Amino acid sequence: MSGHTDVGIAGLGVMGSAIARRLLRRERAVRVYDIRPAAVAELTQNGALTAESPALLAGSGVVILSLNTADIVEQVVFGPDGVLSAAPDGVLLIDMSSIDPERTREFAERAAKLGAGWVDAPLSGGAPGAERGELTLMLGGEEEHVERALPVLGAVASRLTHLGPAGSGQLVKSVNQVLVGVGFAALAEAAALVRAAGLSPRQVLAALSGGRADSALLQEFFVKFAEADLSPTGRVSNMVKDLEAARDYARSAGVPLPVTTAVAELHRWLAAAGHGAADNAALMHYYAPLEVRP
Repeated sequence: MSGHTDVGIAGLGVMGSAIARRLLRRERAVRVYDIRPAAVAELTQNGALTAESPALLAGSGVVILSLNTADIVEQVVFGPDGVLSAAPDGVLLIDMSSIDPERTREFAERAAKLGAGWVDAPLSGGAPGAERGELTLMLGGEEEHVERALPVLGAVASRLTHLGPAGSGQLVKSVNQVLVGVGFAALAEAAALVRAAGLSPRQVLAALSGGRADSALLQEFFVKFAEADLSPTGRVSNMVKDLEAARDYARSAGVPLPVTTAVAELHRWLAAAGHGAADNAALMHYYAPLEVRP
């Protein structure tokens, strides 16, 4: 590993940590920041360097953001100790969070005035996809900034699509989350039927594979849901946030989303019941009583 730091990462949740581990395995020098010492310690054990504030990530040249909300992104980038607090010229920010397209465009404009580049790169594929380097990324930003981001993003993704100016990636991520969130709800109902019938989830999956109902979502998550396996691949609270963002944009565009709205409320019920930090397979709690494997 080279002695200089060429990638900074702010936010070490499930996704940020997985991205950091992947980059470290690809022999990238990585410096990390998170408000939780335990999350930082886990990465330093794998060879990451640390930053005591987001401002200290700016020396990396390229900084990945993996954060929960637009407000947190704003604080980490533009706050008093933010990445751009010293207005370092030439820093490229790659926002892999899932946030509002309008806020993203605003952030890109503010960054440009400080001499920094911005690429929104929301993802699909979850932590397992990041660990394997097989994420699907939806990119928004100026061509020159996207080109500069590709060598870093190529280490964690197998499919990258530049969709247009800043905010374009976030908009398409909303489309992705509508399809995934509604798909999760359908999987949960199907899995509940299978559980009630006492059938083998793996045999049912084999029977459905190759048919019209087959999909990447079915292959990755059907058995997980049917076995009520809550090992973390994503969070209910994040799905609530993403579906609400899709609804907000749809409302502004005059597009009705009745199915998405119902699924958003289903996830909101889970969050209200204390399952916001749980994996998406916690949808199976809706069909309680369950013996859920932790």
